[in-house]
Amino acid sequence: MEQQGIPTVSIITDVFLSTARAYTKLMGVPDFPYLSCRHPIANANRKELEDRANQLAPQVESLFLKGK
Repeated sequence: MEQQGIPTVSIITDVFLSTARAYTKLMGVPDFPYLSCRHPIANANRKELEDRANQLAPQVESLFLKGK
C-alpha cells in the first residue's frame, strides 16, 4: 500500500519485534517504522484494548502525518 502512495501504520505485539526487524531488513527497509504493544492481545478485554490503542494513538498520528 505504501508503494501505491497509501499511508499505513504497522502495529505488532512486542514478541514479534525481532522478527519484524529481521523481515524489514531482509526486504531492504531496515528503518521501516512500526509500532508495538504488549503481547498478547487475543485475550485482552475491550477496556485493555482501548487503553493500548489510546497509548499508541499519538504515535499512529505522527506516522500518518509526518512519516516519523
